[in-house]
Amino acid sequence: MVWVIDTLNGISFGMLLFLLAAGLSLIYGLMKILNLTHGSFYLVGGYIGLSVVRLTGSFLLALIVAAAIIALVGAVIERFFLRRFHLDELPQTLLTFGFLFVFADMCLWIWGGDPQMLSVPRPLAGSLSLGNYAYPYYRLFVIAVGLVIAGGLWWFQDHTRLGTMLRAGVDDAEIARAVGINVSLLFTLIFAAGAALAALGGVLAGPVLSLYPGGDFDTLILAFVVVIVGGLGSLRGALAGSLLVGILDNFGKSFFPQFALFTVFVPMAVILVARPRGLFGRQ
Repeated sequence: MVWVIDTLNGISFGMLLFLLAAGLSLIYGLMKILNLTHGSFYLVGGYIGLSVVRLTGSFLLALIVAAAIIALVGAVIERFFLRRFHLDELPQTLLTFGFLFVFADMCLWIWGGDPQMLSVPRPLAGSLSLGNYAYPYYRLFVIAVGLVIAGGLWWFQDHTRLGTMLRAGVDDAEIARAVGINVSLLFTLIFAAGAALAALGGVLAGPVLSLYPGGDFDTLILAFVVVIVGGLGSLRGALAGSLLVGILDNFGKSFFPQFALFTVFVPMAVILVARPRGLFGRQ
């Protein structure tokens, strides 16, 4: 039964990673932007959710407000800053790295340096009995939300007109422009959507992982591992990589805490040796 509990914990953590990795992967796949600010979107979104919960007591409203605000912030960053350095990777990387520090200091100034946690929503405060163990309903809720979002993103990408335009933009942006697709607007929408997903991940992670200075760096590193393992630009890869990294990380911390990083990064190296572009990347 311990294995079942650890597996469920790994899956729930993997779903949180998926919310970060999906946006990160799509942004790079479409726009070729290595967005180091993505970790900030996660942390600031979580803190905004924390403030909304304290003011209103509504976890659902916290999710909506955090996603909306961070989506707007992401759109502004893409439109007025990153757009000036389109396909110029070094300035883009340095710019997003700078924003990472700006947001980190802003969070420290507004919310302080102590770790803080969101309260678990009252309807999800109980636990499910699994033999001699109790498993929190909230973690099951996180798994369900992650699966629903993964299914929604798959449907959007493969079965909607906007998703078709997105795939066309990923394959060849110049041809997409030639057939009348507004690639510029598409870039902004995808960047904003990726930022919103990261913010949702921050709010959902608040009752489980807590919010603390440096959380943006910690989650960003694991999100990059996910997209590298799964394959840049692939939603299937982001989901598979998130589950793999989440489970490996959880089992590593449970059974080999002194080798926790080993259990994540060594399998990543092995996968990249066999498939340099990731599990679902184009080889």
